[in-house]
This record gives sequence, structure tokens and C-alpha cells, in this order.
Amino acid sequence: MRCKQFIIVSLAGVVLAASLASCGGAVPASSAAASSVAASSVMVSSAAAETALPDGVYTADFETDSSMFHPNEACNGKGTLTVENGVMTFHVSLASKKIVNLYPGLAADAEANKTAWLIPTVDTVTYADGTTEEVYGYDIPVEALDTDFQLALLGTKGKWYDHTVSVRNAEPKTEQAAETPADGAYTAAVVLEGGSGRATVDSPAALTVAEGKMTATIVWSSPNYDYMIVDGEKYLPTNTEGNSTFEIPVAALGTPLTVTADTVAMSKPHEIEYTLTFTLE
Repeated sequence: MRCKQFIIVSLAGVVLAASLASCGGAVPASSAAASSVAASSVMVSSAAAETALPDGVYTADFETDSSMFHPNEACNGKGTLTVENGVMTFHVSLASKKIVNLYPGLAADAEANKTAWLIPTVDTVTYADGTTEEVYGYDIPVEALDTDFQLALLGTKGKWYDHTVSVRNAEPKTEQAAETPADGAYTAAVVLEGGSGRATVDSPAALTVAEGKMTATIVWSSPNYDYMIVDGEKYLPTNTEGNSTFEIPVAALGTPLTVTADTVAMSKPHEIEYTLTFTLE
């Protein structure tokens, strides 16, 4: 990015000089220098304005120039960007433990700047099939978003490699996004509250995540529930025999979900309000 700025500023100075010369006037060195400094200041200020973010936590894409250097597949190409006092740090979980250090700069400069090496963290990732793995993660300093920068890596064979990377498309990280696991199949403990206290649901329950949306399979202790209502939507049983079973959406883990279940066990159907709270096991 600095090279690009330098080239653009230099060209601006050349164009200005040529313009003045064509009018028959010589260009004083002080004027050319002042023009270059002014142009540089405007460009830097514009870049800062475009990439500045308020303090907070964001999700962002991590793009690299190599298929061998990328976020873990469980992370869908993303990592977590933290902005604190205007300083940006990007955490990314990698594919394995084969990248043992990172260096913000060129590979040729890494050995002379060991104090600047980035030390890995040990991250646990969860894959779509529910399996987990420990991999290395890194906290990477970021000077500007949506801008390429140099990041050298050290492999297990002790050799440094140059790479060009960028952090792009930052979006505020929502509470729900933080609580939603990666796509896959899970089991979740379920706490049922409300009603007369006689009804129960099976716990743990099957929980699936697809495209970031959670769905739970709820099995009641009775075959007498003919529908459920969640967030204004009616859901019918998925079975015709045995205890009433439903597949319902789950907005967030660890947060009570208000549902309505209609029972036909009494002389007249009755809608009863409950809450269900899901916690991954």
C-alpha cells in the first residue's frame, strides 16, 4: 500500500510540474514538495476514513494468495476482528498446526525481528459432522481493512514464505452469531418450563445447524400435542405414531425460547405456553 501511495503522489507532482511548465513558469522545489505532501496527506486521510471502524467486535473475511494458507473450513473463510482504542486485531483459526509462526512483513526480514513474530494460540474448531480438532490460531495486527499487506509464515521445516493477505468485509458480530455453532449435527440439553409441570420433553434433543440456522427435534412425553407455535409460525408433528415430535427453529442457545403447544388431552384443545432453553452438550 505504501508503494502505491508513493507512486501516485510522485505522479501527481510530475503532472503539476508539467502543467506549470507549459504555462511558461518554472516550478520551485518548495512548491513541488508542498504539493506532494498535501496530496499524500489527502490520500492517507481518505484511506483512514474509509477503513476506520468504531471500537467493537466484528466478523470479517480473511483472503490470502495461497490455497495452503487460509482459515479453517469450519470458519467459512472468516475470523474475528477486534477494534480497541482504534487499534485493529484480527483473530483467525487456521487449518492445522503446520504454520508455527507468522511475521507481519517480508520473509527476508523475519529472522532479524524475532520479537515481532506472532505466537500461535490453540483453537478448537467444530466441523459439520460434529467432530472437533485443535488447530493453531493467530492474532494479526491490521493497519487498514480491504487492503493487501505482507504476512510471512514459518512452516514446520523452518523456512519462511512470503504471502499477501487482506482482511475484508467487516460486519458487526452479533450475539446470535457468537452462540450459533458451525453447520452440523449436535445434541443439546433441553430445559422445559411452564404449563402445569406434568409435561416433559426428551433431553438431550437432536440439534442441527444448516446455513447458520438451528433446528431442534422436540419429543414430548405425550402423543396429544397436535401443533406448536414458535415466533408466530405453526409447526405440525413430524410423526403419526408415538409421542408428539416436532422440528422447530432455535433462535439462540442458552436463551429461553417461548413456544406454544396445543394439547388435545382434555375435553377441549388448549394452547399452553412454555419456554425451552437449549445448551450444547
